[in-house]
Amino acid sequence: MANTLFDKARQRFLEGQFNWMADTVKVLLVSTSAYTVNAGTHEFLSDISGSARIAGPITLTGKSTAGGAADGSDVTFPAVNGGAIGAIVIYVDTGAENTSPLVAYLDTATGLPITPNGGDIIVTWDNGTNKIFKV
Repeated sequence: MANTLFDKARQRFLEGQFNWMADTVKVLLVSTSAYTVNAGTHEFLSDISGSARIAGPITLTGKSTAGGAADGSDVTFPAVNGGAIGAIVIYVDTGAENTSPLVAYLDTATGLPITPNGGDIIVTWDNGTNKIFKV
């Protein structure tokens, strides 16, 4: 699978239900052997089993939207252990897994897949025109 926005996230952006700057956006590292993305039907964090979540969530800070590109500060996941990480998932945290909408699935980032060794994992977002993703 290539990097993608979840279909329901696209709809929420178009209907003004997301506010990248104001919403609490979080980032997870997930196992692609324990989670198979379905961007067309997966909608909420509850669609990703706990066993597929290797590290996080970490709240995204330093968010910006210049040029229609979603961006934020790089993210550090401290002392990560567990299975191989094959993707990054971004979602909006509502406080409940069954209402926290999934936003983006990224599996072609530099350094993926990675097998944790107990050290920190730093996600460095693209500094090009697309940043994390472009709407």
